[in-house]
Amino acid sequence: MRPLGLRGPAECEASSEPLRLLAGGPLSFSHCEAVWRTAEETRRSVQPLAEIGAWAERQAPGQKIAAARILERLTAPRRPLCGVSFERPCIMGILNVTPDSFSDGGDRADPEVAIRDGLAMLEAGADILDIGGESTRPGAEAVSLEEEEARVLPVVTALAKQGACVSIDTRHAAVMRAAVAAGARMINDVTALSGDPDSLAVAAESDVPVVLMHMQGQPQTMQRDPRYDNAALDIYDYLAARLEACAAAGIAAERLIVDPGIGFGKTLTHNLQVLEQIALFQGLGCPVLLGASRKSFIARLSHGEPAKERLPGSLAAILFALQRGVQILRVHDVAETVQAVSVWQAMTRVSSGFEASDIPPRALL
Repeated sequence: MRPLGLRGPAECEASSEPLRLLAGGPLSFSHCEAVWRTAEETRRSVQPLAEIGAWAERQAPGQKIAAARILERLTAPRRPLCGVSFERPCIMGILNVTPDSFSDGGDRADPEVAIRDGLAMLEAGADILDIGGESTRPGAEAVSLEEEEARVLPVVTALAKQGACVSIDTRHAAVMRAAVAAGARMINDVTALSGDPDSLAVAAESDVPVVLMHMQGQPQTMQRDPRYDNAALDIYDYLAARLEACAAAGIAAERLIVDPGIGFGKTLTHNLQVLEQIALFQGLGCPVLLGASRKSFIARLSHGEPAKERLPGSLAAILFALQRGVQILRVHDVAETVQAVSVWQAMTRVSSGFEASDIPPRALL
């Protein structure tokens, strides 16, 4: 179920439609695109909130209850993680300590430079610092565990000691364990804890939040010929399955974040479809993370700009996603994103200025 008709408080005041808050607010929605999919067919229908259950039941007996559960997940407020509240968008600063990342490879090979830049990101307004020591850009080659740990652990340790909420960006269980021991308070895994047989157990024992990202294939090959029946729905189903795997491993749902993985095994069209339908992923009941910063799809839609010249396109994607309820923004350009988000937030939350007596009564669900 994909929330539609999303609007802020001022628009809500003037609406006579029944509305529900998306993930606790600030946006509300009035309709959902309901999708019923089997191996043989897919049915879609836009329904007012009050009629979704009846439509679902017409597709198959018992689906009214399933629709109610999804609606509950869509509306439930997201609990704070690592001391970060989702009452406002959360900014995750990207701190790569690699020689070959697609945008900033080599910029922070010196740990002292990485630590300095991480502190600057915190000063600029980052809530989380995501530290990675292995590039997962298209075509990237794997590095040894020893090399990855040597790159990230000094930076994780130093920034954690400064009080930063540090996330470790890795697909290797041994690096997860070492980074959490060094002070990391979040795990961000591009394989959604499926790339290493020990990852689920390590994440369970670590008791820290985990980002589950979708990636089709491996970095070396993921962009050769990615295919989906329906990109957004296929990714939704994959992430739902990973949430079930985490639950079976003893990882509480309240610790999980989902990321549809823009640019990871996706064509330009796939990326745009996922962005357009990104509110769908709120139905998983977790905070949704967007990592669109400086991605190549921006250049393909523009004039082929190099990665460090894609800030305007990055901000456009961010603002589009915020209007669809995304809670966490993983970005290279922290200060610029904080400014854009602050303006968006103020404009979204402002009241209409009309007196209550001027506003017709509105039904609540």
